[in-house]
Amino acid sequence: QVQLVESGGGLVQAGGSLRLSCAPSTRILRLNTMGWFRQAPGKARTFVAAIARSGNTDYADSVNGRFTISRDYTENMVYLQMNSLKAEDTGVYYCVARWGGVSNAEEGYDYWGQGTQVTVSS
Repeated sequence: QVQLVESGGGLVQAGGSLRLSCAPSTRILRLNTMGWFRQAPGKARTFVAAIARSGNTDYADSVNGRFTISRDYTENMVYLQMNSLKAEDTGVYYCVARWGGVSNAEEGYDYWGQGTQVTVSS
């Protein structure tokens, strides 16, 4: 069983930046794909970004150009750099991992973190 622990959430003004971190309980080299989903208040969880071991990435249209996902094999961490934040980016952000390739489907991910709250004030 792989455990994922998120950190870095908080309150930020619109236009600001945050960096989320995800620390897995195993070497990230073992996990083919890692990513992020988010859930806004009263809404379903949606895909944000994913990165494969190959470096292949995928982003939701709503964050493309503003968010950057990365993997640091030395630190054994996955990051989500979020810039130009908007009020609609508010939600709980979940770190996810799967053995397969990049996917934007929630049911495709094998492991989920507990989530970290991001609140963007307008």
